[in-house]
Order: sequence, then structure tokens, then C-alpha cells
Amino acid sequence: MRLNRFKSFIPVAAFLLSMGFMSSCVKDLHVENINPQQTSELDANALLNKIYSSFVLTGQVGPDGDKDIADIDEGRSDLYRKSWEMNEFPTGEASWQWDDTGLPELLNKTWGADNASSVGLYYRLFFSITLCNYYLDQVADDGTEDIKQKRAEVRFIRSLLYYYVMDFYGNAAFIEHVSQEPGVRYTRDQYFSYIEQELLAIENDLAAPGANQYGRVDKVAAWMLFSRLYLNAGIYTGTPQWAKAKEYAEKVINNGYYHLNTTGTNVYSPYQMLFLADNDTNGAQFENIFPVLNDGIKTQSHGSMHFLVLSTYAKRDASDMDIVVPSGTDVSWGKCMAVTGQLVDAFFGKGVSAPSETISLKDITTSAGDDRALFFTTGYSRDITDRSQETQGYGCVKFRNVRSDGKPASSLAKVDTDLPLMRIAEAYLTFAEAETRLNGATSAAKEKIDALRNRANAVTYNSYSLDQIQEEWIREFWFEGRARIDQIRFGSYSLPKYRFIYAIPNNDLTNNPNLVQNPGY
Repeated sequence: MRLNRFKSFIPVAAFLLSMGFMSSCVKDLHVENINPQQTSELDANALLNKIYSSFVLTGQVGPDGDKDIADIDEGRSDLYRKSWEMNEFPTGEASWQWDDTGLPELLNKTWGADNASSVGLYYRLFFSITLCNYYLDQVADDGTEDIKQKRAEVRFIRSLLYYYVMDFYGNAAFIEHVSQEPGVRYTRDQYFSYIEQELLAIENDLAAPGANQYGRVDKVAAWMLFSRLYLNAGIYTGTPQWAKAKEYAEKVINNGYYHLNTTGTNVYSPYQMLFLADNDTNGAQFENIFPVLNDGIKTQSHGSMHFLVLSTYAKRDASDMDIVVPSGTDVSWGKCMAVTGQLVDAFFGKGVSAPSETISLKDITTSAGDDRALFFTTGYSRDITDRSQETQGYGCVKFRNVRSDGKPASSLAKVDTDLPLMRIAEAYLTFAEAETRLNGATSAAKEKIDALRNRANAVTYNSYSLDQIQEEWIREFWFEGRARIDQIRFGSYSLPKYRFIYAIPNNDLTNNPNLVQNPGY
């Protein structure tokens, strides 16, 4: 594995960026790489934009060409798509029709150290970490509030990236400064402590809730990462920290700015509004604590929300799917990704089918008794026995490139819909789960789950068991790239324990003598 400009363990010392449009992160994330021989000046705002854009973009010229990471399929190399593949496919909730390199091994739970998705994510993470390190090395704290805040934002993103490293790989490299030296080996315990201390150190320097530009993080994002860290502390360190998970989830819920979106239209439910092309203005922006910005013109890639929309829709001449529930694009990848029967179980009951025809989405959601059952069924079977067959598995119509106000999106080929990487609903379920694990099924836990179920027009219950809370995680966040860690936490991830984490790429083991392969690989 070779990186055009960085290696995960030997980052180079010069990476100069420039950009020709405004320095805000609002929909303007594409940056140009400038030859260091031709400039000696760092454009710090452009580098900050590059750091934010690393969740969706894969190179310097759009969806193809001049890619960040060599020797890898650029279309599948964005951070979110790679992490999505590894978080969703082994859980059995999603299926993929094509035999793309590395995906059959994830679907069949047979991956090894050189799995393309795992290797690609590893290097994407360290590429982005190196960007953060370079920014922090080059942009010194000059005492101004602006620089102090931007440095805190970069430290937050680096902490989030190391959270992914800890979560996926357990024990891997750690680098905090640009250096010619190989990264030291960190264990999960060390990553956990580092992330915890970084978040504590930067919390006061981040913007107040809602005070930053849309698309950039503030204190609430740090509280959300704290709550996620503590919710899974038992997995990462062996010591559960339910009280802290609950504490920070409560801080998120009571932040004073972000809140659950409960406003819809005559056409779209409040839940649907979260995943439409105008989710930066339709009310969903108040739920999205850390949105990854997508723009059909300015942020072109084959990952992020573009991947979620185009992979789940059938071609128009093969199905009524895009007629009954328009995707908002004039292209599709032919429903290469499908919903499995295991996921359908969470909405309809084990082995129970949805209505066989989707005349409108209301038919499906009414039958499920839940507005989150955003499936398309006409012409598709419930269960998948041969994933190469497009007619097997319901279609996902959760993510779309249409606007709730009826106006056209900026492009019919690429997607405007922002990706809700962190949204406040997570804090509601974190609070409910942590409270239940600490004190049993209390009214406080019920209140948080009821809020989500009321938003989805689902019936509420007198109390909720942990099994019911796990089902609520599935219903609220299906296909949002987090299923794996929830299954591990609830004990339903049906793989050998060594597969709870992924392998260190063999190339990094060769080049970095500090690293040791994870057991089982």
C-alpha cells in the first residue's frame, strides 16, 4: 500500500494547500494541491477544509483522478464508505450484489489481514490523522479565539479518527506530530485514555452549541463523542462506564440548540426529512450535530451519501422504485445493495413480510407501525438466498436526493444530501440504555425512547427492556453505519471474538517494527 503524499507511519514534512473560494466549510470542501516547489505559504483555512472534507472526498479533482491514496479503488476509498462496509456487512443487515474486491469476505465473515476494505480504511484514517497533525504542527496557538477554536476543532476530528482506529483495529499506530519516525504502538486502553484527555482539554475552546458554521463542530460534538466512548467503554477497556455515558448523553440532549426534528410535510415524515437533499435547511439541521457536507457540484465522490443513495436504487427500466419513491437522481447502481430479512424482522417481526407492493411509502410504514420502515417491496422478495440476484431483498428508500420544498437538487448525477455523522437521536438511546443498565427500566429511560417512537408514529410501551432498546437502535439507525458496535455491546455479534476487531495491514507490519498483529490474524 502506497500513499501519494503520506504513509501512516512516515508522514512527509511538506503538504501545502490552497483554495480559490471562501474558507467556510459550508458546501465548499474541494481543495487544490499546490506543488511545494511553487509556493512556500500554507493556506491554513484550505487545510482545515481538507480535514473536514476527508470524510467524503477521495482526491484533488473530484470523484476520480489524483487520488489521496494510491493502489486502491478511489471510488471506494472515502472514509465513511469504507467504515460503513466494515460496520454493516458483517452484521447481516445489508447485502451487496457485486463481488467487489474485499466485500464477499465481509459478507461471508472470512476476511483476513489484506482485506481491501480494512486496508483501505486503515490508510484513509492515518492519511486524515496526518492532515490533522500537520495542521496542528504548522498553525500555532497565537492567543486569538479564532485560532484556538480551529485548533480545538482539528483536535476533535483527530480524536474521532483515533476513535475509529481504536474501534476497528484495537491496537495500532499512534502519531501526534509530523515525523520521519514510525508511529508507536497503542493499545485500546491507551487510545481510550488519549481520546478522553483530548476531549477534556479542548472542550472549553470549542464553539458554544450552535454558534459555529453549519458543518463545523462545537462543544456538543465533543459531548456526543464522550457519550459514545463511555457507552462502549466495557468493550474498549473491560470496565463499563454507564454513568458517564448517561451524563454526557444528558448534556447533549439538554444542549439548548440541537433537538430532535419533529417537523415534516404532507409528503415527508419528520424522520424522512433527516435524509433529504435540503436537510441543511428543512429543520433537520437542528438534529445533525456533525453533518458531513455533500454537494452535487462541489463535493463529488462515489462515497458518503452518494454511495447510500445510488447503491440502493434500482434502474428505472428495471423497477417502479424510482417512480413511486423518486431518488432525485437520473442514475443508479442497479440496487446493488439490499435490505436483508434480518433487518426487516426489526420492523415486522421474525419472518414476517411487508406488503408485497409499494403503492406509496405510507403502505409500508403503516403496516410496520413505524415511519422508519423505509423499504420498497414491489418485485422484491423479503429474504436473500442468492445475493447476486437484484430481485432478492427489499429496496432501501431511506436516503434520497430530493428536497422537501419541491425545488430541484443541484445535480441529478451527484447528491446534495448531507450525511448525519452525529445526530442527537443517538444521545436519546445512549441515555436510555445506560440508565436501564444502571437502574433497570425506569421512567427516565422510557421518556427518551418514547420521544423517538412518537416521532416515528410508533406505539409506546410501559417500559423497555434491553432487548427492546437494542431493537430501537436498529430501527432508528439502520444503514447508518453503526450496527457492528451495537451488536458487540449487546452480545449478538455472531462471530468469533477475534473478529470483533480487524487486522493490521501486513504492509504496515512490515514497515513499522513497533506494531504487532492482532490475535487470530
